[in-house]
Order: sequence, then structure tokens, then C-alpha cells
Amino acid sequence: MYKIPVRLRALSRARPTVNAAMLALLLGSGTSLSHAAETPSFAALLQQAQLKAPYLLEQAANVRAASADARQARALSNPSLSITAENLGAPLSGGQSQRQDTYAITQVFEVGGKRSARIEAEQLKSAAVGTRERQARISFANELAISYASAEAMQQRKTVADAELVRAEDDLRAAQALVKAGREADLRLAQARASVAGAQAAVQSASADATEAMERLTAIVGATESFTRIDHPFLATASAVRPAGAWSTDTTPALASAVAERDAIAAQIRVEEKRWLPDIGVSVGMRKFGWSNEKAATIGLTANIPLFDRNQNGVNAARERATSASMRVEAARLEATAAHRSALAQVQASEKRLQAAVQGEAASGEAYRLGRVGYEAGKTPLVELLAIRRALSEAMALTIDARLARVRALATLSTAEGRIAFGETP
Repeated sequence: MYKIPVRLRALSRARPTVNAAMLALLLGSGTSLSHAAETPSFAALLQQAQLKAPYLLEQAANVRAASADARQARALSNPSLSITAENLGAPLSGGQSQRQDTYAITQVFEVGGKRSARIEAEQLKSAAVGTRERQARISFANELAISYASAEAMQQRKTVADAELVRAEDDLRAAQALVKAGREADLRLAQARASVAGAQAAVQSASADATEAMERLTAIVGATESFTRIDHPFLATASAVRPAGAWSTDTTPALASAVAERDAIAAQIRVEEKRWLPDIGVSVGMRKFGWSNEKAATIGLTANIPLFDRNQNGVNAARERATSASMRVEAARLEATAAHRSALAQVQASEKRLQAAVQGEAASGEAYRLGRVGYEAGKTPLVELLAIRRALSEAMALTIDARLARVRALATLSTAEGRIAFGETP
């Protein structure tokens, strides 16, 4: 529920005769602007993305399609109806027509376990699609965390650029005062103005980067309105969910997906081995004689003869694909182990990098404070103050980068371990 802005409440008290329609228009405008600028917390955004993100909706559709294919595999083949007219135009026999009309229904039956093999193969394909969908959800959640953190980092970089511009303008005013008092040369004033121009350019660049990051975040989650800023801190407060038990490569979605693919492909071997078996068709019908009203029943059997094609090459191809899938499982196992070790090292390095960056930012902030005091007292030259100020901005940017790198490392580790880094399990 949106709250009435303080300015509007004061306006309504000061002018009780304000037109109600105008007040409603102002309230509606304030509500829409507030809604456009509001960005949910990461946890809330992740929950919303489960229902709106196009990528996740695509994966869910693939799962439903695979389940439908598995159900369709159980269906029996449809019967066929045949109508045959014989002896058309034949000479009369004793003045009677020799025409015969035959109506038959034929049902084809799969023998030798062909249907059960097909059903098993489709079920395993459906299971493999489900495994890939779970892997996709984990990867999406962790990528969303990185995108959310990146958007907040760009927003913080914009804040740093704005603060740098304010400091540059303060230094410019101080330089103007010192030049006017004859304590600094005009060159220092030109340097201060150049520093302000550079800070203004940095603000524009940071603003563009922040807008790009917000638009990317909006597109990922499938939001209808563009996010404008992040009001819920995530970059500095993100805490990864730790696994309850010991990690194992067998629990990683990447390996589970490779195993499911291997099983589905291996099941296809049995389908190919039985493909050459003949299908038996049973026909039941009725024959009507043209020279009388009498009828007779007909029955027949049909079967294809596997004389030239026993699908041997199809079986060999299926076996080779199964061998390839088995090799992919082993490769996925090795890659999962290597990725986990690498991600662990990156997490440890990012933690140390963040600690060093925070300490460096604190030291740079104190150095700028002392440098500013010294400059205003005429003891610190402007060139040195500008260098100290740039060092402070760089230190603040390094802290933001270190926090973002930490989120990236935690998300990468969580993906390697098959879990969502910051939020509920899939």
C-alpha cells in the first residue's frame, strides 16, 4: 500500500479547497513514479522470476513437452479401414453380377517388446529434460544474483562519481578562494577546473552504465516496467547458503544431467535393436456378393518381411552415441571437480581482496580528510590534494569491485555445488 507523500499532505492541509480531481491526479502520478522506481529485494525478485522470467518459462515448457512425449509413447497405433471393390465390369455369370465388395478393419500390433522399449526411452528422455531444467533453474538463480549485484555495483559507482564531483567542486571553490587571496597561482585554478570537468564526464559514464545494468536486470526477470534503482542492499549483505552436508560430484546438476542423457541414449539402443521386427496386422472384415444379399466374414494377417533391412547400422549408430554419452559423463565428472576447486579458491581470494579493499578505502578517506585540511591551511599543494582525492575514488571503486567479485565467486561456487547461492533451494 502506497503512502501519501508528505508534500501532498501538507498541501491538503494548507489548501482545503483544492479540487479533489487535481489531488487524485497528483496522488496517481506519485504512485506510478514510486512503482516505477521500486526494485524488490533479491529474494522477492527471485520468487517473481520463477513465474515471469522467459528463460524459466521456456524450460518449464520443455519439461511439459517431454512429459507429453512420454505419455504419447504409450498410445497404440490407430486401426485402418479398407474398402475393396472387385470384379468391376466383369461379364455376367448366368445373368448375375460378379461384383464383390469387401470392408475390413486392420489393427497393427507391435511385437517383441518394441512398444515397451519405446516407452522406456521416452520416459528416460523426459527425466533427462527434467534434470536439465533443474540445472537451468540453479544457473538462472545464481546468474540473477550476479546481475542484481552488478546493477547495485553500477549504482554505487554512480554514487561514487557524484561524490567525486562534489569533492571536485569543493576543491575548485577552495582553489578560487586561495587564488583570489594570492596564495595560489592561476595554474592551480585551471587544474581544479579540469578536475571538475573530468568528474562530470565520469558521472555521465557511470549513469549510462547504471542504466544499462538496470535494463539488463529488468529483461532477465521479465519485468514489464524498467527498474530505476535498487533500494534493498544486497552487494554488501549477501550471505551464501552453506550446504548441509559434504559436497560430492555426484550431487552436481551438471553431472546428473550428463548421467540422465547417457541413460536416455542407452535406452535408444534397445529401440533400434527391435526396430527391424515385423509388425503384425490383424484384419477383420465382411464381403458382400453382388449377385445375392448374402455376406461372408473375412480375416487376414499382414507382416513386413525383414529381408533387406535389419537396421544393423542403426543399432551400431545408437551404440556409438551411447559410448559418446558415457565419455561425456566422465568429462562432466572431471570438470565438476575442477570447477569446484577453482571456485573455492576464488571465494577465498575474494574474501581477502574485500578485506584489503575496505581497509584501503578507510585509509584513503582519512588521507583525503587530512589533505583537505592541509590544503585549506596552505600546507598541502593542490596537485597533491587532487592525487589524494583520485586515490580515494579509486579505493571506493575497488571496494565495490571487490564486493561484486565476492558475489560472483559465491555464485560460481554454488553453481558448481548444484545449489542456489542466495535464496531457497530449487
